[in-house]
Amino acid sequence: MPSADLARAAARSRREARARTDRLLSRMFFIVQCGLGAATAWWVASAVLHHTRPFFAPVTAMISLGMSFGQRLRRVTEVMIGVAVGVFVGDVFVHFFGSGFWQIVVVVVLAMSVAALLGAGMLLITQAGVQSVIVTTLVAGSGQAFTRWLDAVVGGVVALLFTLVAPAAPLRRPRQQASLVVHEIGEILADTARSLREHDSDLASATLSRARNSESMLDEARALSAEGIALVRLSPFRRRHLPGVQAIADLLEPLDRAIRNLRVLVRRAAIATWRGEEVPPAYLRLLDTLAETSQDISRELGERRLPTNARVGLQRIGEASAVIDPSAGLSSEVIRAQIRSMVVDLLMLTGMPLTQARELVPESTSTSPQAD
Repeated sequence: MPSADLARAAARSRREARARTDRLLSRMFFIVQCGLGAATAWWVASAVLHHTRPFFAPVTAMISLGMSFGQRLRRVTEVMIGVAVGVFVGDVFVHFFGSGFWQIVVVVVLAMSVAALLGAGMLLITQAGVQSVIVTTLVAGSGQAFTRWLDAVVGGVVALLFTLVAPAAPLRRPRQQASLVVHEIGEILADTARSLREHDSDLASATLSRARNSESMLDEARALSAEGIALVRLSPFRRRHLPGVQAIADLLEPLDRAIRNLRVLVRRAAIATWRGEEVPPAYLRLLDTLAETSQDISRELGERRLPTNARVGLQRIGEASAVIDPSAGLSSEVIRAQIRSMVVDLLMLTGMPLTQARELVPESTSTSPQAD
């Protein structure tokens, strides 16, 4: 009906508006940081160094801070060096040979070659080339030759200091990403159970692709964790938070194992669906419960708490998974075995040692083959 369609459209618009607002709020610290960094770089170059048009100081600060958002600290340094190298080479070349078609060709090749000789990655090499082009095409005013590269250095140093003094939430973002990964695990488990119940091969295939793509989310968690540790170690204002950041980094190993076991589980479930194999209802209930427990763990991580409350539920899943259904086939047994392995992984995610986690998953009460 038209009214129902309008209501759905209005609800969708509200969700999109809320999502956009949340995205803006999550970026606000970064946006303000870029503004303050650019202004500070300009002030240092103009008021302290007395440069009349310190164009490259705020530009370099903006570029460097922009790359630091969601990236490792090393990227900030790379951009700063790349910009400074490009500006310096461009300044020297334009001073002696002027600017023009062939000068741009030579200065780009030269700047990028110097950056490569310094052992730079592609990011630094590209920045060196871009900045050399800007310098070559913007003619310096009287008495401004060889000052623009210094402005670039000023901008890079200011960006580096801003990154260290006011890092972009090194504690919150790795934990939030870990929470998102566990949330994804829960949703994949729930879809896997549904595909098995409904014999939905399309859903099984889509869930398998989703499980394989979950590795990229884990890679993002690793990058954020490494960035957080680097920032906390270098920033004198954040060193007291190192144990908390390190604790999140320690969760990545069991989380990685959980993702690996999940992929094996989902792949076998997809095979069972494609072949029309029946999975015992008890095993499907295990999947449902593990999916719900994963969401509980995700919520606790998102609330900046170690998810110790999930241990009781995981222990119950471990105990229930020890009972083998005599009617279970190969695919069902592989699924059960992977559930047991994931219980151990998630118990470790709650901060439990491996030996203790294994003890909470008892031996199976049958002589049927196992893959535990």
